[in-house]
Amino acid sequence: MAIKQFKPYTPGRRFMTVQDKTEVSKKKPEKSLLAPLNRSGGRNNKGRITARHIGGGSKRQYRIIDFKRNKLSVPGKIAAIEYDPNRNALIALVHYVDGEKRYILAAKDLKVGDTVTAGPESDIQPGNALKLKDIPIGTVIHNLELEPGRGGKLVRAAGTSAQLMAKEGKHAFIRMPSGELRLILQECMATIGQVGNEEFENLSAGKAGKNRWLGKRPGVRGVVMNPVDHPMGGGEGRSKSNKHPVSPWGTPAKGFRTRKKKPSDRLIVRRRNQK
Repeated sequence: MAIKQFKPYTPGRRFMTVQDKTEVSKKKPEKSLLAPLNRSGGRNNKGRITARHIGGGSKRQYRIIDFKRNKLSVPGKIAAIEYDPNRNALIALVHYVDGEKRYILAAKDLKVGDTVTAGPESDIQPGNALKLKDIPIGTVIHNLELEPGRGGKLVRAAGTSAQLMAKEGKHAFIRMPSGELRLILQECMATIGQVGNEEFENLSAGKAGKNRWLGKRPGVRGVVMNPVDHPMGGGEGRSKSNKHPVSPWGTPAKGFRTRKKKPSDRLIVRRRNQK
């Protein structure tokens, strides 16, 4: 989709950019694939804020997306490309020949009228889903499972893609969008192609109010707080008192590694920050 700019007839319009949504072919979602979406405002069951800068925003309904792609050997026709307020990628409404309807992530170059399938006999075309063992080496993929049958967990954001680099034993070598090289079981499913709507990263909100519509509340700098609220707060005038930047709880904010060891670390062949 092309990016549209405006004449600066208000301060907020001066820097705002939006997408023209020429690819979107249907405005109203499929009612049978909607679910209610409750919002927490960043608070836990005791009413305490556990995730800051969350709250407000426009009401949404959740679109039930088929991340598992477990409808095997049944062809489906792309009936519509739709906007989803819950993600930055577009979604595609699939009408299967047996009458069932499902939403999938809209791959790049996927158009209304195209046919998609899932299973070992599927062609290597955008939108089709296969197990890694059935995908040729070098293929670009998205919506990648971490465990067989659990549904796609990786590479789901707009414009992202991974690449199948090699196969060895029961694992496949996958190059992730971050540059990380990781082992994933060949029994895991993946969808062919790159996630569509790749122009999303070039959009500019233009004004603070647009982020409020998305449910993002303001973030306050620590140096303007009082000492009781932040380690970098206090002082006469602007001052962080020669302290290294830290979080409100004292964790160093720049260069400090916070990742804990996980069992899946053994499957990482090359980390994203290694040259």
